[in-house]
Amino acid sequence: MQTVKTRSQTKSTVQRWKQAGESVAFVPTMGNLHEGHLKLVDTARQHADKVVVSIFVNPAQFGKNEDIDSYPRELELDSKKLAERGVDLLFAPETNEIYADDTSQATWVEVPKLSSILCGEFRPVHFVGVTTIVAKLFNIVQPDVAIFGEKDFQQLFLIRKMVNDLDFPVKIIGMPTEREADGLAMSSRNSYLSAQERKQAPLLYQALNQLASEIKTSSDDYRKSEENAAKFIENAGFMVDYVSIRRVSDLQPASHQDHEIVILAAARLGKTRLIDNIAINI
Repeated sequence: MQTVKTRSQTKSTVQRWKQAGESVAFVPTMGNLHEGHLKLVDTARQHADKVVVSIFVNPAQFGKNEDIDSYPRELELDSKKLAERGVDLLFAPETNEIYADDTSQATWVEVPKLSSILCGEFRPVHFVGVTTIVAKLFNIVQPDVAIFGEKDFQQLFLIRKMVNDLDFPVKIIGMPTEREADGLAMSSRNSYLSAQERKQAPLLYQALNQLASEIKTSSDDYRKSEENAAKFIENAGFMVDYVSIRRVSDLQPASHQDHEIVILAAARLGKTRLIDNIAINI
């Protein structure tokens, strides 16, 4: 596996591959890789001749007082994992390679309105930072296909919309959430959980499953069902940001007339913010 830190090295390597007629799959990450990330890499290998992974803790998607300074960084260990999985190129840039010193006049990529709902309501700058860095990385790596996890459902939705709206020649593939044996969605931030919090954490997924079962069998108002699920999660020791039943097609609030639905939730357990979702067909 080749490891590079500059845009020019990445571009020249990919250009050589494409001149040889080889296709490229891309997995963007912020590092501290777990099995969920590595499953994305495995999928990438199935869809292209070459696989590129980026590791970049993107400051643009962290708001004030968020955890960028404490975000876990394990580049050496991550590199070993990626090499074992057959990755061809690791792009691991420093911040000044991606952003100029003065970002106040930089160009940003935003999906309006949809970036300010759900997680965007509680993390106002987050999704503008996400879509901007993904657009930049797509222009650097020039992939034919990019792989993302469905745990970050809203993020995946926004990336797909950005790609469609701006005509990026990239096929986006979403992969199901990888979970621990007790149902907790795999996340780099799970390492923040204390031993006690780790025992409580799966209750978020349990609440979503209970809500999904209610939706399939009950005619109750969805807003009332959301409130009940939020109370269950709060009683389990979480601070709830939201529990929301949405249409898969546009992330707007769902009604009983909708058939493809996603239940999304975000809640804090101690200092750790957890997100999860379940998509269902009715």
